[in-house]
Amino acid sequence: MTRIGTSDLQVFPLALGGNVFGWTADRDTSHAVLDAFVDGGGDFIDTADSYSSWVPGNAGGESETIVGEWLASRRPSGVVVATKVSQHPDFRGLSAPNVRAAAEASLRRLGVDAIDLYYAHFDDESVPLDETVAAFGQLQADGLVRHVAVSNYTAERIREWIAIADRLGLARPVAVQPHYNLVHRNVVEETVVPVAQEFDLGLVPYYSLASGFLTGKYRSTDAAGQKSPRAQGAAKYATDAGLRIIDELAAIGDAHDASIAAVALAWLRSQPTVVAPIASARAVDQVPDLLAGARLELGADEVERLTRVSEWTPAQA
Repeated sequence: MTRIGTSDLQVFPLALGGNVFGWTADRDTSHAVLDAFVDGGGDFIDTADSYSSWVPGNAGGESETIVGEWLASRRPSGVVVATKVSQHPDFRGLSAPNVRAAAEASLRRLGVDAIDLYYAHFDDESVPLDETVAAFGQLQADGLVRHVAVSNYTAERIREWIAIADRLGLARPVAVQPHYNLVHRNVVEETVVPVAQEFDLGLVPYYSLASGFLTGKYRSTDAAGQKSPRAQGAAKYATDAGLRIIDELAAIGDAHDASIAAVALAWLRSQPTVVAPIASARAVDQVPDLLAGARLELGADEVERLTRVSEWTPAQA
């Protein structure tokens, strides 16, 4: 178990991503994936109010609804649920009224009394940050949210949020959710990690497996021609440099009798301030590799080998 920043939340060191629920995993499959994750020791679920509004016929909130139905039917103990605000089609942005309305809608869909970890999903610079910070603070004061966090915020804006929270006498964020993995490193390591270290923020990285590229399944740019959304997202990493990372992951995995995905997650867990990478599964048979990635401990030399082979990665926004 690992603690999320300065919070009282103790979680399994991997979060199950809910972005596929209601998209590439239907309700029954999603429930089976959640069952397998919890049965295997997992207890941390990450979703957002906007998942999966991009799917034709969906309105947004499908993932939260699926998670809520699962919580109601299974009544698991000790499960930590994180969700986010700012991207739902009906609740865009981070104005105070919108944050309140979106949180109340998420609570209804999830069927919980309080959201364990509530993220500002994307920065909204059209709204004064003071207003947003105060709105999150009010949700905490009213007992609707236990802890607040930020996602996709720059280091500068995280500092501003913390300064405002301190000035207003509100709790600081306890976590930050960046795009971070072996093929997308520089911006996070150069800017966000130092802020997280300074303020004891827990990193909960998304795209931990680079849209599936770091599973080793996609070893050719031919994936771009496949119909799978995951394959298309992974194809851009299938360069010579990217494939060298896969080869190194495979070699280390062979030494541990572990999958490429498990090794990639273990490397990410070993990085400073990382609490629990987020990884999703659209089928039950994908869950064991994720659970293994939360338990595999790499040697210092193995971590360094992966760090060296992935240093080619250019800084990206």
